[in-house]
Amino acid sequence: MLYIGIDIAKRSHTALALQDDRQRVWADFEFANDRDGFESLQARIAAADGQVLVGLEATSIYWLPLFTFLTEHDVAVVVFNPLQIHAYRKSGIRKRKDDRIDAFWIADFMRVGNQQSARQFAPDLMQLRELTRFRSGLTNQIGSVKKQVIGILDRIFPEYETLFSSIFIQTSRQLLTEAVTPADFAELDLSELVILLQSASRGRFGEDKAAQIQTVAARSVGIAFLADALRVQMRCLLAQLELLEEQRIILDDEIKHFMSQIEQHITSIPGIGPVTGAVIIAEIADINRFDSPAKLVAFAGIDPAVYQSGNFQATHTRMSKRGSPYLRHALWQAASSSVRFDPQLKAYYQKRRAEGKHHNVILGAVSRRLLNRIFVILKENRPYEIRN
Repeated sequence: MLYIGIDIAKRSHTALALQDDRQRVWADFEFANDRDGFESLQARIAAADGQVLVGLEATSIYWLPLFTFLTEHDVAVVVFNPLQIHAYRKSGIRKRKDDRIDAFWIADFMRVGNQQSARQFAPDLMQLRELTRFRSGLTNQIGSVKKQVIGILDRIFPEYETLFSSIFIQTSRQLLTEAVTPADFAELDLSELVILLQSASRGRFGEDKAAQIQTVAARSVGIAFLADALRVQMRCLLAQLELLEEQRIILDDEIKHFMSQIEQHITSIPGIGPVTGAVIIAEIADINRFDSPAKLVAFAGIDPAVYQSGNFQATHTRMSKRGSPYLRHALWQAASSSVRFDPQLKAYYQKRRAEGKHHNVILGAVSRRLLNRIFVILKENRPYEIRN
C-alpha cells in the first residue's frame, strides 16, 4: 500500500508518499490547485505500484475540488478533521511545522490507523450544507445588527427597552424608523404618535401607550448631543436588519425545498423541523462514517471532556466542543424544542430539574440522547416512533 498525504492550501498543495515501512517513495511533490496540477498528481498515482490511499484534511473549502477530482477518477481518499492530524502530530518529538511535515503526518496517520476511504459526498447534501452554513452566517449577522441597535438605544434612549416586550417586535421597529431620540418622541404630537402606534400594531396599542412613551421620553437620561449621528446609524441598521431577515426567509424556503426532495426521516423526531433537520443531516453527511453513537456524539462535540490523572478523576466536566459547531448548535435547538414536544424527553427534563440540575446541563444530556436516536434513524433509514 502507498499512503499519500496531501497538505491543502489555497494556491497549491503538497503531497508526500510513504510505504508500509514508513519509507518515502517520492520526494515532496508540490502541485497547483488547478486541473493541470490535479492531473500531474493523478499521473503519479497511476504510475504507482500496488494500491494507493490518499489522505487530506478538510481545510476550509480548498480540499473539495481535489477530493471531487480524485474520487471521480476512482482514487481512494480519506478526509480527516484537522484536529485528528493536529493531535497525531504531537506524537513527534521535534516541534516543526511546514507543508512537507504536515503531508508526512497525514500519510503516517493513514499508515498506522487503517482508515477507510471516504464515500462520494451526495451532491444534494453538499448543497444543503452550503445553504445551512450560509444561513448560519446570516443569523450571526442579524444578531450583530441587533446588538448594535441595542447599543444605540442604550446611549441615546436607555429607557426605551422598558416600553415593549422586545425592542424588535414589529411595532417597535416601525416606531424607530420615525423617531429614535427622546426629543423625537417628545416633539411628536400625541395624536400623531397614537396614529403611528395603531397602524404599526394593527390596533393593539393606542393612546395609553403613546402617553407612556412620551412620559418616559421626557425623563430620559440619554446622551442628547449624539442624536444626529445615532439617528443615521439607526436608520441604516434597521434597513440592514429587514434585508437580512428577508434573505433568511428566502433561504429557509430553499432549504425546505431541498428537504422535500431527499429521502429523510429526521423530521419525524418531535422538535426537529426542516431547517434544523437540514443542518443535522448536512453536517453528518454519511452516517456510515460512524460505527457507534459515541463517535457521532464526539463528532458533534457534545461528549464530556475527561480530566483524569493517576487517582484523580474530575467530577465536574464540560462539553469538549471539539466537533462541528453547526451540528452542535442545531442539536441544542432541537433539544430545546424536544423537551416540549417529546413526552419522554419532557419527563426526563422535568425529573432532572426537580433534582436541581441546571437547565443547560440537562439540555446537554438531552442533546446526547437525541443524537443517539438520530444515529439509529439514519442507520436504519426509518421514521422515529414514540414508545411508551
